[in-house]
This record gives sequence, structure tokens and C-alpha cells, in this order.
Amino acid sequence: MAAGGGRNEYGCSLQELRTLMECRGHEAVSKIQSDYGGVDGLCKRLKASPQSGINESEVSSRKQAFGANVIPPKPPKTFLQLALEAMQDYTLIMLIVCALVSLGISLYQKFRTKTPGETHGDDSEEQAGWIEGVAIAFAVVVVVLVTAFNDWSKERQFRGLQAKLEQEHLFDVIRNGQVSKVLVNDIVVGDICQVKYGDALPADGIIIQSNDLKVDESSLTGESDHVKKGEDRDPILMSGTNVMEGSGRMIVTAVGINSQAGIIFSLLGATGEAEGADGDDKPAPAQAQKRSANDKPNDPEAVQLTAVSGAAGSSPAGGDGATNHVDDEEKKKKYSSSKEKSILQAKLTSLAIRIGNVGSLIGAVTFLVLIIKYCVLTFAQPPTGAGLEFNFTRDLQKFIDFVIISVTVIVVAVPEGLPLAVTLSLAYSVKKMMKDNNLVRHLDACETMGNATAICSDKTGTLTTNRMTAVQVYLGGALEKKITKKYSDYPKEISEMLCKAISVNSGYTSRILPAEVANELPKQVGNKTECALLGLVLDLGKHYDDYRREVPEEAIHKIYTFNSVRKSMTTVINRPGGGYILFCKGASEMVMSKCAFILDGQGQPRPFGKPEQEQIVRQVIEPMACDGLRTIGIAFKEFVPRGSGQLGPNEVPLDGEPDWDNEDQVVSRLTCIGVIGIEDPVRPEVPAAIRKCQNAGICVRMVTGDNINTARSIATKCGILKPGENFLVLEGKDFNKRIRDPNTGQVTQDRFDQVWPRLRVLARSSPQDKYTLVSGIIASKISAGREVVAVTGDGTNDGPALKKADVGFAMGIQGTDVAKEASDIILTDDNFSSIVKAVMWGRNVYDSISKFLQFQLTVNVVAVVVAVFSACVISDTPLRAIQMLWVNLIMDTLASLALATELPSDELLERKPYGRTKPLIDTTMLRNIVGNALYQLVITFFLLFCGDKMIDTPIEIGSRVPTEHFTAIFNAFVLMTLFNEINARKIHNQRNIFSGLQRNLLFVLIWITTFVLQILIVQYGGMVFRTRGLELSHWLWCLCFGFGTLVWH
Repeated sequence: MAAGGGRNEYGCSLQELRTLMECRGHEAVSKIQSDYGGVDGLCKRLKASPQSGINESEVSSRKQAFGANVIPPKPPKTFLQLALEAMQDYTLIMLIVCALVSLGISLYQKFRTKTPGETHGDDSEEQAGWIEGVAIAFAVVVVVLVTAFNDWSKERQFRGLQAKLEQEHLFDVIRNGQVSKVLVNDIVVGDICQVKYGDALPADGIIIQSNDLKVDESSLTGESDHVKKGEDRDPILMSGTNVMEGSGRMIVTAVGINSQAGIIFSLLGATGEAEGADGDDKPAPAQAQKRSANDKPNDPEAVQLTAVSGAAGSSPAGGDGATNHVDDEEKKKKYSSSKEKSILQAKLTSLAIRIGNVGSLIGAVTFLVLIIKYCVLTFAQPPTGAGLEFNFTRDLQKFIDFVIISVTVIVVAVPEGLPLAVTLSLAYSVKKMMKDNNLVRHLDACETMGNATAICSDKTGTLTTNRMTAVQVYLGGALEKKITKKYSDYPKEISEMLCKAISVNSGYTSRILPAEVANELPKQVGNKTECALLGLVLDLGKHYDDYRREVPEEAIHKIYTFNSVRKSMTTVINRPGGGYILFCKGASEMVMSKCAFILDGQGQPRPFGKPEQEQIVRQVIEPMACDGLRTIGIAFKEFVPRGSGQLGPNEVPLDGEPDWDNEDQVVSRLTCIGVIGIEDPVRPEVPAAIRKCQNAGICVRMVTGDNINTARSIATKCGILKPGENFLVLEGKDFNKRIRDPNTGQVTQDRFDQVWPRLRVLARSSPQDKYTLVSGIIASKISAGREVVAVTGDGTNDGPALKKADVGFAMGIQGTDVAKEASDIILTDDNFSSIVKAVMWGRNVYDSISKFLQFQLTVNVVAVVVAVFSACVISDTPLRAIQMLWVNLIMDTLASLALATELPSDELLERKPYGRTKPLIDTTMLRNIVGNALYQLVITFFLLFCGDKMIDTPIEIGSRVPTEHFTAIFNAFVLMTLFNEINARKIHNQRNIFSGLQRNLLFVLIWITTFVLQILIVQYGGMVFRTRGLELSHWLWCLCFGFGTLVWH
């Protein structure tokens, strides 16, 4: 435990630091200045050096004094809580009601007073009346237990995964004068942390030094605007917030439960509520907001400081007013805690309601027929009826009996095995998908991916290898298509300025390390684009560390970090002799538009006007981009103190300090050093994977920040674009022009619907463009089946698009914490081909459930018709309650297990996706259900009335002991059901129902086991199962009827 509120050896108490961290803005600046004499004074009090940090030996004593950076996780839900949650399913509620009604009826029949001489055929049926209710209750219990166990094990799995991630979650900390990666849990008060774009802050701290730092605090404050941070404006950084721009260093002042996020989580843990308990409109913090915004079940409840929703919970970035595209209903849904149904769940609920309605209708018709039949036979004059008078007691009893029979028919119609089939199929698939590099965070995402009709994919790292290399350069007015020149082959003014611009104007965490294994390529660490540029410095014969030693990170004067709006990074350093040098790198056309000069072949600046810029675009940038290269412009600018002598034409005279906040003025009239073409090769497996998606009816779109020509080239290499096809390739600004109303500036669905069907590549796009594209396609109603959209993302700003998509894929390697939290599935290898595997598994889940439906509904149709016919015509049933228990066991457990464990095959990708609105039971399935049901009914009724003629069993209706007649009917029905289970493996008109059977040995084993058990039940079941042993000839006839099911299919 941390020390109490008193002063400790470090000169600051916990309470003192906690009070400090409650200040904001200029209040915090004033308090730090008045109480500590500035940040340096606070560092002294905490015995930490702003430059060299703390000593490793002090870590344990600091943990003792200020606590560890760990928040005890919220206790996991108990098994009982998970079971109660599982029982909220509509189908299960219907089954529970049916079970209670059935059990109530059986108890009523058992204990009611009978009139003398009253009989109901086989008395054993009344004695066994409880079996139907118990069978349904058993099915519900199995489903609830399996679902609860699955959720419990899944939560355990995620907690284990989170523990593993926490062991892998490192943060840049300065200790013993060295920058090192430290486990987030090991960060202590007094540590000096380096923060940068994309970081989720692991602790509270005070800024020591910052460069253009902007933080998203929406996870704690609910405010979506990014907050500018700095030593003199707002030095407070809070755990659980996300760095959206810039970089800097902070001294840690609070960790774990003493941090701002920790305090809130402690309150949440105390109340046990994840939503605002007061019922007011205060913003929900971090994880609580994430869970409500996500609207997706089964999120792990463990509290982590670094895994927060941040930007994902806020409105999309971009100041163009596009956020209004999210309507009020969307906002309501965003903060709703209710679970949103997946596509399959919605279809299953709709189907269950329809089955219930059909069952109710059949029950009502049965009741009507029984009433009419009774009235005719009782009150009509002989010879038609008995001619009896009305007797209230007798007739009321009959009326109650008819209600019971009608309700029984409704109960028989309910598909009690369906929830178990869904649960087993999802659980099995999620486990297997992990081996295919798909970490499924939300179960419903698994089957939703099977319905996907569109995939909006990033380029870098997903379609490409994300190992970038500089392969072409334009320097000194000459284009070098193959880099062979060294540092000395260029004028020193060019080569020196180029190497310095690259080395200093990049994240110092970006490095190139020696290969870990001989004959392999050097290891790129950090930003891959920067690594490619650093590789160019090495290829020229220089080392970037030499330049970085001249300008250590703390000596950098100002940084304008890269973001989706700037598409460039600018670093300002002190110039020898006074003044400043500014280095800029970024998208070539962006950088060149800010240039007024360019270095010529002698390294001298010459004017670089619009015509010259357009010439370089045509002759250099566009050819590079057409070769699939990313083009990076490098430029600089010198601010020289006035009076320093003769100024060069590109040097800016300096009077005092420039207004660094006026970025447009500062980063203007630059001098272009050159353009570098960087290659990021397409992953070798991607073209084949995209072909598979296209053959499967899935449209793949590339959404990238790259130049339009680069994007077009990569899209062509991947197979997204094909020669001769009339598809659109747009830049973000053109995309917005086409989809927005020119008068209001708002996105309109009509204009959007004219663009998206032909759009294949969106280049120079912002995260807001990606969000607009995804939400617009989902909302569109011009496709027959409605679109189901998957999207990939790795950046913090991708959060809104990932969350909006039907399925969001985050990159497991390159993805930020925010992107992973907003996603449904994490690609552990960042590879597009893994998305194709997710599609296969999703379709396999959907098909497995459809197969089971086809199988069970056939049995239900036969059982309902037999029950109705038996009640209305013969007043006896050939299928006893105990026998139907066995049939239900086949359906509920064994068949669902057998059909849910089918492995996916490539043929799943040879058909079009179902889409959002296509019914779960299509025409083919309906034909198979009706056809097989008719076949089984014909055989059942033929055996019932003509069994003596065909299989030589005497007709014995109404017998009080087991007969060969009814046993043969039961046996034939089960064998037809068993062989129909093989039929159910194919639901898309495939003729060969045995194909792939050898790959599912579990199905074969279950089928054989069921068949053996059926033999034992028939031959040795006796009075328990109401069976009588059959002769070999009877068995052969029953097997023939079973085989006939295969032929009929």
C-alpha cells in the first residue's frame, strides 16, 4: 500500500499531489509556480532529474511511498449472473414458458379427478406427461449452462490476454539517464516519461517539455475537442487520455488508484455500476463510456489504465462539420447500454416469433377441430352422434382437455435446440479463428463477418508489407530511378541538408537495428516511413545518430507533429550563429505547395514557382506514384537574425522570436531539397485473397492517405482495380464535393448513393472521410440485401469508423490502444488474408446454424402434424413422450454438436453474401424442409394404416402395451431423422451430400453413436421407451426408409 497523506522522504505527500492534479489550465501553472517554483522545483522535491530521470534502485521505495500503477480489476461476473444474462434470449424465454405450461398440464392431468370409466388410450402416456416439459427444461438448462460457461471462459481468456498484454505494454521512460521501455505497471511517481502521438497515457503527470501537444480527454471529461497542452498553458496530463498530436516529456505525479482515472474507477468499483448511478448527464469515464458506446456484449470487465476508448468515444476528427452526419438517433444508440442485435440474432429472433405464431395458429385450428368433433359426436342425434344433453362438468373437462392438447401442439412446434446450436457454433468458431490470427473480441462479429458485402481496407501494413524502402530520389534537379550515389556524389549543400533534415525531423524512437538472424534484413523499429528515410541516410554513407547527437531531443525548439490534416511533420532547431532552422517532410504535393525555392544541381537555391512545381509533379511525382511509390517531399527554411551579414535569397530575416502558433506563416516559403520515392511492396498473398473476396461477392475498397497515383498503382497490383473497368478513384476532397450538398455542406444520402457503388479507391483521405464512407454505405438502401460493412484501422482516429462498421478489424501489431478497443476483431498478424479467413469462418457459422435449422424444422413439422392428426383423428399417438425425449436429445445436443463443428472450406467463398435483409430460411432450405417432411409424413402414415401390408406388423392402435406396429413407426421416424442429418450438411443445392464428410470425424462419430443407441433403445427399451424388439426384416425396411431420405434430397 502507498503511504498515507503525510509528508514522506520525497517531500510531497499523496494528498498534496492529488490536489495538484485536480487543477487545470492556468490555475495549474500558477500552483506549480507558487508551491514548487516551477516544474524543475517539483522534480527536485520528487528527487527526479528532468534529463536523466530516476535511478532504477528507487523504484521499490517509490511504490511504497506513492503506490503501484495498478488498479484492482472489477470482480468478474459470477457464473449465476452470466446464466441469468443468458436467459434473456427471446427464444429461451419462449421455451421456459412452454416448459412451465407443459409441466403444469402434466401435473393437472395426474391429479385431476376422473369420471368413472374415463380412459385416454395409453395410461402410461399420462404418467409420462411430464417428460415433454422436462425435455424442454433440460434443453434450456443445457443452453444456459453452455452459454454461461462460454462467457465465463471467454472472460477468463480475455483477462488472461489482458494480463499478457500488460506484460507486453511498454512505455518510454528515462531512467539512469537512458531511454528504456518499461512495463506500464512498473511506472512510478517521479518517472520521466516520453509521450508521443497515439499513446494512451498510463499515469497522471506534469509536462516538463512539449512540442505541439494535443490530448483527447473525452474519456474523462466528455469533451470531444482536443486540448492543447504546454508548460505555460495547461501542463496537466491525465491517465486514460490519448495523445492525438505532438510529443513531449512529463514527470509522473500519480499512479494506479491515486490517478484521476484510478479515482473514478475506484468509485465505479464501489458502486458496482458502469453507468452514471445518479441518473444525470455526467460523462461516463473511460471504460464505462466505452462499454456503453460499443453496444456490443461480452466485453471483458478488467480495468486497465491504458486501454480506454478515448477518441473512439468522441466524434470523428475533422473540422468540416461532417460530424453532423451522425444523427440524434445514432447518438442515443451510442450511449445506450442495451445490447444491439447482430444480423444473425435479429434474423433468429424474427424466425422464432414466426414459428411461435405458426404454432399458435396450428394450436388454435386443432382446438377448433376438436371442439367441432366433440360437439358433433356428443350432441348430434344418432346415428351421427350420441344425442346427449349438455353436462357442464363433463363438457368443461373436455374443453380443458382440448386446450391442453392445443398447447401441447404449440410446445412441439418450438425449436428448442436452436439456441444451443448457435452457442456451440459460435464458441467453436471463435476458438478456431484464434489459430487463423483473428482474435474475436465480440462473439457476434464472427457470424456478422460471414454476411459482409464490403470491406474498406487500409493500405499500409494490411495490403502491403509495411517494410518501406527508399528506391528513387529526385535531388539537385535529377531523378535517380535506382539509388547508387553516395553522400560525396552530391553537392555538400544538398547531401548535408538532406541527411540532417531526415535524421532530426523524425521520431527519435524510429531506428534501424541490425538483423536478429544472419542473412535477414535489418529490423525497422518505429514509424516505417521514417525508417525508410533513415535507411536512405545509411545508404548515402552517413549515420543518423551522428546528427541526433548534435541535436539531442531536448534541444529541439519546436515540433509540428504529423497529423491527418497537415500530412507533414516539421521540426525547428537552433541554428549555429543564431536563429533557427526548420525542417519539413511529408506528402510531396503538400510540402511543395509550401515551397518558394528549390536546390539546383550546385546546391544553390533558385525560385520555385507554380509552373516549376507543376512540372515536377508531372515529371517526377506522378511517374513515381504510378510505380506504386509513396512520394515524400523534404524541405527546410532558415531564420537568420537581422544584421548577420548578407542574407541568401531563401533566408528569412529574424526580429525576435517568430510567432510559432501561426503555423501557416512559419511553415511557408520553404526551400525544397528533393523528393524521395518509397516502396512498400504488396504482400504476396494479398492479390489471391482479394480475388477470393471478389469471387465471394465482397467488394474490397482501399482507403488510404497516400497520393492518388500511388493508391491507384497499389490497388491495381492488388487486383482491386482491373483494366477496362469503370470504377472511381477519388481523393478525399473530391469525394466530399460529390457527396455534400453545395448549399448546406452536409452529406446527403442521395448524393452519396450516386458515388459509393463505383468507388474502389479513396486516396488522400482523412479518418473523417473513412467514417463518412462506412456510415453512408451502411445507411444506403439501394442494394437489394443492404450492405454489411467491415473496416480495418490502426490509428487512434480510426476509432469512430471501426466502431461504426458492422465489423471493425484493428491491427494487432501496428494498431494503437484506441483502435483495438474500438474493434470487434484484432488481426494478430495485420494481414488482409486473415480477413478472408474471418469471412470463411463467419459464413461457416451462418451455414452451420442454417443446417441445424433445416434439420430441426423438418423434425418439428413432422412432429406437429403427427401430434395434430393423432389428437383429431385416432385419439392415440404413434410417437410416445419418452420417445420424443430421445428425438429431442438427438436434435438438441448431438445434432447441434455434429453440425456446428463442420470446418470451413473454400467453396464457402464461391457464393454471394446473404446481406442484411435476406431471410434466414431461403427457397432452397424451405423446399428441403417441406420435401423431407412430406416424405417422412407419407412413410409415417403409411406405416400407421397399412403397416400390416408392407412390413407385416399387425395394426394395433390404442394398445396399452408396446407393439411392433408403433415401434416400427418410431424406428422409421428416427432413422429418417438420422439420415436427414446427413442431408442437412448441404443447404445450397449441392448434390453430393457426402463431400467433406471425411474432414468432420466428430460428425461421423456422433452419427454412428446415435445409430447404435437407437438399436439398443428399440431392441431393449421395453416399457421404459415403449418399444418392442423388431425382427431383422423390420430393421431392413426402416433402413430403406432412412436411405430414401437421401434419395429424396
